[in-house]
Amino acid sequence: MFKYVLRRLVQMVPVIIGATFLLYLLVFTLPGDPWVGRCGERDCTPAYIAAFKAEYNLDKPVLVQYVLYLGKLLQGDLSTNFYNNTVASELALRYPTTLKLALVALVFEAVVGIAAGVLAGIRRGRFIDSLVTVSTLVVISVPVFVIGSMAQFAVLKSGANDVIPVTASTGTLKELILPGLVLGSLSVAYVARLTRTNLVENLRADYVRTAKAKGLTPSRTISVHALRNSLVPVITFMGYDFGALMGGAIVTERIFNINGIGGFIFRSINQRDGISVVGAVTCLVLVYLLMNLIVDILYGVLDPRISHD
Repeated sequence: MFKYVLRRLVQMVPVIIGATFLLYLLVFTLPGDPWVGRCGERDCTPAYIAAFKAEYNLDKPVLVQYVLYLGKLLQGDLSTNFYNNTVASELALRYPTTLKLALVALVFEAVVGIAAGVLAGIRRGRFIDSLVTVSTLVVISVPVFVIGSMAQFAVLKSGANDVIPVTASTGTLKELILPGLVLGSLSVAYVARLTRTNLVENLRADYVRTAKAKGLTPSRTISVHALRNSLVPVITFMGYDFGALMGGAIVTERIFNINGIGGFIFRSINQRDGISVVGAVTCLVLVYLLMNLIVDILYGVLDPRISHD
């Protein structure tokens, strides 16, 4: 296992370099000047533009800019953005909020989605199966901004705003419950459908018939044998989804006034702050790679037939 993890970590290095290079190339070759609007209503003077370019190496070729940026990145420095704030400090202010929001959404989709999928799978063709199928289809069809607005309206209409806040300006766990449920609603539908489909398929497998023939109870047959194998694709989806959630949901954050990573990236793009965009997305690339590694390790836990040797 140690050799496998070490090999995967080494494989991450060229992926990070390639991803950051393409990102840097895309961000800093797009039309538009990052100093526009920094001098008020007047155009910036040539002296200011020259000093700005020299400070951020914008007067050098893109490849040279990237090599200089990569040198800082290898030292753990995400550089300083166009507003003289370190990107690391900007992300440190927002990542705890986004992490809590992502965890709320992940727990919600794991508990509710898997439970709904199991109920639908073991009651295939019955009312609960039809209910889960129809309800998940409705959730998938409704845009997340509609779900968020309806959730806010329902809380305000019921007068439960003191119990469940409809905004999350300070990012406390209590304030993040409602946006976390909204953010995880779409994933709940996919998790329920994945669990249901794979469980139905595994309940027809030969090893399940053998377990029943050996006298195992239905609950043990489902929980120990069928469900563990059915969760392999579900874990894959949830690992990917957690990486996406850590990127911050721009729409959800704007609806609930959350100061997270998604809003930071959106604002940085509007302000043409390329350093902030590259730094934030680089951190997201690292999160995706680490989540893929954790998911691969969990494969062996769920299915002993999968070996990493």
